Amino acid sequence: MIDLSHAEDQIHCVTSFQDLVSTSFHGKMNAICWNRKLVGDFSEIVKKVELSENIVTLDQEQLHGLELSEQGQLAREILLNDLNILEAYGAAPTLNIIKCYERDDSFPFLPTDVYSFHVDRSPIPTDTFLCTYHGESSDILPNSQGTQKILIPEIRDQLKKLYDGAEEGFESFLSEYFFDLHYQAKPTAHPINLGIGHLWRLAIDHPESQVPPCLHRAPKEKDGQHRLLLIC
Repeated sequence: MIDLSHAEDQIHCVTSFQDLVSTSFHGKMNAICWNRKLVGDFSEIVKKVELSENIVTLDQEQLHGLELSEQGQLAREILLNDLNILEAYGAAPTLNIIKCYERDDSFPFLPTDVYSFHVDRSPIPTDTFLCTYHGESSDILPNSQGTQKILIPEIRDQLKKLYDGAEEGFESFLSEYFFDLHYQAKPTAHPINLGIGHLWRLAIDHPESQVPPCLHRAPKEKDGQHRLLLIC
């Protein structure tokens, strides 16, 4: 079960895919969870795929080609079904096996990789869907428990040193390089782990959004344990 003790009305749980995609975000609620307890051995699928890079994408043909035990086959059917229902909805899901993401050390005072709390942005109305089937799972954070990093004085001062244009273009500079997407958890913050097997829909920053975008981050992976993640 998802721990909602610090959710601040941010999360709404549903019991079907139809409710997941038809429920409207409103107020503080910017994360919807299709709460599920999945069957099958997803770790077997992860072990069957050799990673030549830090992230490998599995397509349906590759999934069908894996020689799996009965429990592995159950897991595969769930993966295929999740991919199919999201594609039928109009989304473009990808299934990744992840050793780790690339770290961003370009600006030590403001990392802009996915391990930092951040929001997603789109020029058109859309949402982020994700589900972790194996390995460490992502965290989200109530918006009141995060501070936009560009508003932190010492970080803002460092960014101004990077910028060499006219003062009126500074905010556009922050947006162009995605600095404005990243947040710092407050000292008293309580991140909420998204758990294993649940399919989530997260609000993002787009022109027609009626709610604040959901703050989320990728987890730090455990050594030797790869993640199996669906995202779109």
